[in-house]
Amino acid sequence: MRMAFIGTSSITIAAARELSKQGHDIIIVEIDKDKIETLSEQLDCGFVHGDGTRPDILKEVDPENTEIIFCFTSNDQSNIIASLIARSLRFKKVVTKLEDSAFDHIAIELGLESIIVPSRTIAHYIADMVEGRNILEITSIIKGDARVFSFVVHKSQEGNLTELDLPATCRIICIYRQNELLLPKDDTQLESGDEVILITHQKQLNYLRERFNYDK
Repeated sequence: MRMAFIGTSSITIAAARELSKQGHDIIIVEIDKDKIETLSEQLDCGFVHGDGTRPDILKEVDPENTEIIFCFTSNDQSNIIASLIARSLRFKKVVTKLEDSAFDHIAIELGLESIIVPSRTIAHYIADMVEGRNILEITSIIKGDARVFSFVVHKSQEGNLTELDLPATCRIICIYRQNELLLPKDDTQLESGDEVILITHQKQLNYLRERFNYDK
């Protein structure tokens, strides 16, 4: 599988090293030429020298033949911009790293589906591990054609939950309102800014993206 990383963070280096060992084709986009020279001696990867937030640079990565692109610079704004450009260039899957969870909500509104917040993930994992729980079990629950999808409610979508009229293969799992968890009921009223999490069949993803104006 061919994958690309933007930026040479510690996560990028560790992931690239492991993935290349597994036989994957890894490309790293880095603006600092000195870093490329140093890492080229340590990693079995290809490199593209340039700014990963520029369309002309990302085109060099070859979107059509790249399965996943990870936007993993040290700057959240750069990661969001790079992710939006990567999506417009039709990379098959775009993963966005955020250090500040304040950008999480904005990224979701922009339609960025795969978001990683390392500090939050590690904190939750440690807390659950102490309590004897394993949050990684979710990866064994979502199987086959099942996918998790989220969207942020806009003013025009406020109202009773049932008025969303979702496809038959969609079910709402939960709602986050100002970071508070709400379990949906038939009389639940959606408010602007709510984040809705649902589970759906993968064939509905394009419809859901269009329905909730992810490209507008």
